[in-house]
Amino acid sequence: MKAFILEEPGDVFNLKMAEIEKPLIGNDEVLIRTKAISINPVDAKTRSGKGIFGRLKDELPLILGWDVSGIVEAVGTEVTQFKTGDEVFGMVNFPSHAKAYAEFIAAPADQLATKPISVSFEMAAASTLAALTAYQILKPNIKAGDKVLIQASAGGVGHFAVQIARILGAEVTGITSSQNVDFVRSIGADHVIDYHTTPYESIRGYDFALDSLSGEMLEKLSYAVRDGGILWTLPSGANLEPLTEELRKRDVRLGFHLVQSNGTDMRQIADWLESGQLHPEVSQIYDFSDLPQAHKSIETGRTRGKIVIRL
Repeated sequence: MKAFILEEPGDVFNLKMAEIEKPLIGNDEVLIRTKAISINPVDAKTRSGKGIFGRLKDELPLILGWDVSGIVEAVGTEVTQFKTGDEVFGMVNFPSHAKAYAEFIAAPADQLATKPISVSFEMAAASTLAALTAYQILKPNIKAGDKVLIQASAGGVGHFAVQIARILGAEVTGITSSQNVDFVRSIGADHVIDYHTTPYESIRGYDFALDSLSGEMLEKLSYAVRDGGILWTLPSGANLEPLTEELRKRDVRLGFHLVQSNGTDMRQIADWLESGQLHPEVSQIYDFSDLPQAHKSIETGRTRGKIVIRL
């Protein structure tokens, strides 16, 4: 089978296509014939030696990638929920070595969900790591009626967070750039703030705020949260202790979340996709051979929604 191999961290040219053997599956795994995969910022960061490269460096050479949709080719002896020919999707083995940049993937069956018939493989692959991140952050931290603020609300995690917060009954405000205001409104935001025209200093009074830019705007966003509220971010490696101390004085809880593979959560995402409550935005689709170019695109930090690779 074909796969992209990373022998050492570096730029996109370090991703090399190679011919390797199909993976063997364990008793609790299925073999997926890949139809689409999704690219995330953590993919590019890990490729460059940051992200979660430190967790994986002892396993070089690496096959990156965690998001997959495809068709079950074989099932392990203990697998009862899937059979050959089923269409499935999920985020596999994150934050471990999942090896998704390949034509076939061995995946734990309990981390997958059945792909809704009405959803394409590309749309399903897009609704994995980013959607799970948004869900796993929001579900335990917000309730119906909360005023929720989503930074980078047109991005991968952000555009799912807007929709999921609405599903959970919150009043949602998205922060985005001028060119994405209409898009963020179209996916269900009750209010949209254009950061080009509205200073952060004027944004106040939210019960919960999510910085989905891995800490880049966290301090500015912190003032938008009311005393006693919650501020959440994605892992960035930044020293949050000084900000944590300041927020403690206001009884603001600061947290961050590293998404985990979870089949139950994946099935909730599948249900929302099937019902039409959740709509992934796929801004770019690349062929498998063009995967390094997809890494260049994700590194711009200006992607609307998700970038997907079609096999």
